[in-house]
Amino acid sequence: MKDEKEKMKLLVLNGPNLNMLGTRQRDVYGTKSYEELAAEIMNWAQESGFEATVRQSNHEGVLIDLIQGAQIMGYDALLINPGAYAHYSYAISDALRCIALPKAEVHLSDIDNREDFRKLSVTAAACDKIIVGLGFEGYRQAIVYLSKIAREH
Repeated sequence: MKDEKEKMKLLVLNGPNLNMLGTRQRDVYGTKSYEELAAEIMNWAQESGFEATVRQSNHEGVLIDLIQGAQIMGYDALLINPGAYAHYSYAISDALRCIALPKAEVHLSDIDNREDFRKLSVTAAACDKIIVGLGFEGYRQAIVYLSKIAREH
């Protein structure tokens, strides 16, 4: 169990096209930029006792390498928005299952109420929690959740 004052490390991974926030499908993803999201994540993480590292990649292999390295690099928890990879990347799902860290998956939009192919997340089952449809707020809720379980882990 972690001491309440001890800083924990959080790895936040964002998948394909999230770098286009603010310009991409504003009716679905809102008008705030990826840079604004990253800044909010850093603030929420700090408030929850985490030192956060935030990364984005459009490349599946890069995300897998980061997931696999999370435990070795001393992270206490992992938050992922796999983007469209959530719907078909068994490789990312397998990588998530390879690490013994608390994990949460976030989607900005409500994937349950979008196109049929988005309704299934093959990566969610490898995570402890999934939060969908809350926009940036979903990240905050995931960080708070991970802070609680990472202290007990």
